[in-house]
Amino acid sequence: MGIGYRIFVRPMLRFQDSEKAHSRALKMLRLLSSNILSRPVLSLLYKPRKLLPIECFGTTYKHPFGNAAGLDKRAEALRGWDALGLSFIEIGGVTEHEQDGNPKPRMFRASTSKALVNRMGFNNPGSQKVALTLERHFSNTGPPTVPLWANLGKSKRTELELAPSDYAASMDRLWKFCDVFVINVSSPNTPNLRELQHDDALESIVQACQKINRKYADSTNSKPKPLLVKIAPDLNDVQLKAVVQTARDAGCDGIVATNTTIERPSSYPANEEKVFSQTGGMSGSPLTTRSTSMIHKIYAMTDGKWPIVGVGGISTAEEAWEKIGAGATLIQAYSGFVFEGASITKSIVHGLDKKLREHGFATLNEAVGFSHRDTS
Repeated sequence: MGIGYRIFVRPMLRFQDSEKAHSRALKMLRLLSSNILSRPVLSLLYKPRKLLPIECFGTTYKHPFGNAAGLDKRAEALRGWDALGLSFIEIGGVTEHEQDGNPKPRMFRASTSKALVNRMGFNNPGSQKVALTLERHFSNTGPPTVPLWANLGKSKRTELELAPSDYAASMDRLWKFCDVFVINVSSPNTPNLRELQHDDALESIVQACQKINRKYADSTNSKPKPLLVKIAPDLNDVQLKAVVQTARDAGCDGIVATNTTIERPSSYPANEEKVFSQTGGMSGSPLTTRSTSMIHKIYAMTDGKWPIVGVGGISTAEEAWEKIGAGATLIQAYSGFVFEGASITKSIVHGLDKKLREHGFATLNEAVGFSHRDTS
């Protein structure tokens, strides 16, 4: 099915608006997974046959691969992602207030370079409506069989100094439904958002969210839920060290590296000039090396003692393995789903199983960060 997607479907996408194609694909996934006859077919075709259990955030994930934020902003296709065999599902970005995002067109595809440029601007129905969607889903079909993550962003209309209450309000509404929360302070498409990655601003947001976290943990006699921070790949080494230190000191349980980049590749086909000249964040293959390098640095800074979720340019098992070697415990894809289709989960998990055996590791946890160790 992966070959069929690349031969027949991907060329057709060149003639469709990127955002509309995404919307159609999500709608189809939702419809197929809601049907009692077609849902098992989805799983038969796309669900990995291998299990690669890995421990992270106090939970055993059945393998390390999940979807990145942005693929399902409204939590529309939870049964679909589950049927495809993901190990965890991330919804959002979700903001306190409903917002339409930036003017269209705002998503652009460079097929030869396997890259996307977007300036979506956190378009989403707001955390109150997303909470209602999740409540209906849980009531009708139950929760997903895998951990559900929520990516939290800041509403465009909220001033920077009020950002902590914006993030906390969304976490308050979604806490009972989601298992892990990601503080997104690194999207390049909300004005000045990246200023919140630094020092007091980041600390205040984490503390506001942890206050909500502890409140519900105490009231339900349970543990606080993992809280992560998602960073930009455009930080220099000094900035990266400061962000990591601040996030750890403030109580973050891990980090997602990385978001999209405002940089562009040094070379690309002439017919993709229109895409790469667009304003917005770039994801996909040109981000692979930069993202992996950031993971290397974070792992070294933290002596491998702080969980890293690797995302950025993952479309093959080899790229996923490089992220794990650099220090990522879990991995995610966004553009990979666009360019490789639904078969990406199976191909990556099966490929990682083969890599694990080739390198003689007993478990994936044992393999995390292997490139930092002396193997001579």
